[in-house]
Amino acid sequence: MTLRRTIVPSLWFDGDAEQAADFYVSVFPNSRVASATRYPEGAPGPAGTVMAVEFELDGQRFTGINGGPQFPFTEAVSFQVVCQDQDEIDRYWAALTSEGGSEGPCGWCKDRYGLSWQVVPDGMDEMFDHGDPARAQRAMQAMLTMSKIDLKAMREAADGVAAG
Repeated sequence: MTLRRTIVPSLWFDGDAEQAADFYVSVFPNSRVASATRYPEGAPGPAGTVMAVEFELDGQRFTGINGGPQFPFTEAVSFQVVCQDQDEIDRYWAALTSEGGSEGPCGWCKDRYGLSWQVVPDGMDEMFDHGDPARAQRAMQAMLTMSKIDLKAMREAADGVAAG
């Protein structure tokens, strides 16, 4: 039996859905733009311009809609990028914050389109849910001082190793 994903995140853009899809496909492996639908004559958007774009990021389907400026992105919705190591954290962080993106606290950033991302290491939750409240507190305090996650510094803080 083949499972079909029936929940597809739909992202609202102000005219740059196609450019955003192309950007995201360039950042994430195993990704592709599947199709673009254009506004017909008499539609709310200019005839021939992209109305919606379907794309996949590492197998996850998305739809980008050129809906206009009414609904900008907020931090209330973000996508989490779980990374295997510091090199992966660094690579995604650099790509997502490039050309007008911005850094936020605790592994959060925004890309050039204003979409929020959490770039975090795999297993980070284990530092906070280890059964040792002091270890969890040290990891949390270290993370609260970071913008991009420094995995080594977080692990050392969790383990009680003095910075230096």
